[in-house]
Amino acid sequence: MINRAKYQRCLCLILFLGVLIFCWQLGATGLVDETPPLFAAASRAMSRTGDWLTPRVNGLPRFDKPPLVYWLMGIFYSVPGQNIWDPLGTWSARLPSALSSLVMMLMLGDTLLRWPPKGIVSPRRAAVVAALAFALSPLVLIWSRIAVSDALLCSTLGISLILSWRCYANPENNQWYWSWIFLGLAVLTKGPVAIVLTAMTFICFSIIQRDYLIFFKRVKPIRGIFLSLSISIPWYLMELIKEGKPFWDSFFGYHNFQRLTSVVNSHSQPWWFFLLILVLSSLPFTPFLILGLGEVISSSLKDKNQMLNPPSQSLLNFSASWLISVLLLFTFAATKLPSYWLPATPAAAIVIGISTHNIESKSGRYKLSLAFTSAISFTLALIIFTSSLWIYSINDPEIPNFSQEFIYNRLYLKGSICFAISALICFILLVKNTPNKIFLSQVPLIFFQLLFMLPMWNISDRLRQLPLRQVSTLLVSSQNNDEPIAMVGINKPSLHFYTDRVILFEANDAEGLVNLADRLKLEVRQGWKGSSLSSVNGSRTVLVVIDDQTSKYRHWRGLNPEIIGKYSIYNIWRLDRNKLEQRAISLIDGGQSPDWQLPKPERI
Repeated sequence: MINRAKYQRCLCLILFLGVLIFCWQLGATGLVDETPPLFAAASRAMSRTGDWLTPRVNGLPRFDKPPLVYWLMGIFYSVPGQNIWDPLGTWSARLPSALSSLVMMLMLGDTLLRWPPKGIVSPRRAAVVAALAFALSPLVLIWSRIAVSDALLCSTLGISLILSWRCYANPENNQWYWSWIFLGLAVLTKGPVAIVLTAMTFICFSIIQRDYLIFFKRVKPIRGIFLSLSISIPWYLMELIKEGKPFWDSFFGYHNFQRLTSVVNSHSQPWWFFLLILVLSSLPFTPFLILGLGEVISSSLKDKNQMLNPPSQSLLNFSASWLISVLLLFTFAATKLPSYWLPATPAAAIVIGISTHNIESKSGRYKLSLAFTSAISFTLALIIFTSSLWIYSINDPEIPNFSQEFIYNRLYLKGSICFAISALICFILLVKNTPNKIFLSQVPLIFFQLLFMLPMWNISDRLRQLPLRQVSTLLVSSQNNDEPIAMVGINKPSLHFYTDRVILFEANDAEGLVNLADRLKLEVRQGWKGSSLSSVNGSRTVLVVIDDQTSKYRHWRGLNPEIIGKYSIYNIWRLDRNKLEQRAISLIDGGQSPDWQLPKPERI
């Protein structure tokens, strides 16, 4: 058993590194379009209205995800003086993701400290390597700092699975219920997918470990699933009773069943997509992930008639089963997104932590993995350094001058140096045959986050999101009483978040103009309703945010708008609704017709 003082120091080190990676400058930038502002707006609305049952964005219900992430964000938005310590609203929205990843790091470290697999020379170093392998995964770095539910699902599901294994590993552990409590929270985070992944992991592990009876006896799946459903089902039932068919069709039909069986929002990828993500998400330590997975597969094929490992020594097998389950489920899903791989990142981190510290680390396969890791780090350093040559090919009108800012701040040099140092450390460890100090190669990657990723995030925010915050400020100060606000062309939900007004979003085509004119008369949302021009209280004008490209389209020209202001590519117009309606009538005569009232699975 590891010395208690050393155990505490190791966890304190992991905690410090986690705070540095996930929380440093967390609220320094604004919300990133397109999805995070939807989560943030719904959470803030819960806090303000006291309706903690139904998430609402822009005056409409949002059935995209269950409520746990909204509740956690809403709690932070409810803290007194939130506008003072969180002026951009991003601390409150991002903290649930950052803190959940931080807790996941601690769980990984604690598990490897308490149950180091046989052959681990230094449990403390293995624990730190696993925790950092998780935290420094490109996917985790990104999704732990944005206001969505993926990092929370990764943490709640990951903690649930690890606690289940710990019950199996320790026959004296009677606290089986904690794993199922966290599974219930995972179901409240993103729905039934958490139960599916848990079931697949348990079945896969039972097959690999060949220990069905003891495993299921210790994790108590029948009582456990009843406990998980008791925690999660009440919200679903209350929401179904309150909202009825729209909730059922949107959440279960569109966001769960349809995403699994058909391609949603053009997120179609080839069948091998998640094999590629498996490789990319653990860079530059993917060779050790492959080494560990190979060891599990080869061991499971040797003797099929007896238990593969004692329960307390089966963590590698369990982690491999967990990762394989995520790979299988989402490979067969029709809709594929990189974020779907996040639930596998803790398992990959455990495999890396174990395979880098096994007693057989001086074997040829280990040295080959270390050599490949060094080569990958050097290659990444070279790619980042040469980005100064090809970065100018990026020409996104939403991020003007990004290339110049990237070069001016020498980000290409800072990023390449970090990876070059990591590659050099791996090479020295290979030559000196001191593999158990591989955590030293992770230190430069922490600086990569601080010196490359965060400055690039700040530049992107200043160029891409600051203009939208400036537009929002001008809209609020320019709006007349009951004057509606619309955004056409490039739709940015952050405009709704920062104005705290209902925004009518429409497409840039002719049908979008017809829809807008019709919605101004007829649409009703919570906190806003349209009105005809003949109405006594109706506004005769509408504020429109329109991007440069959309404003050049023929159906938007000739409306003689009052120019209120311009920031970056966004123009703020005040349009006479009479002229807008006349243009809409002419387009309808030409064959266009409004379709905004047709059912749509996602509306804001």
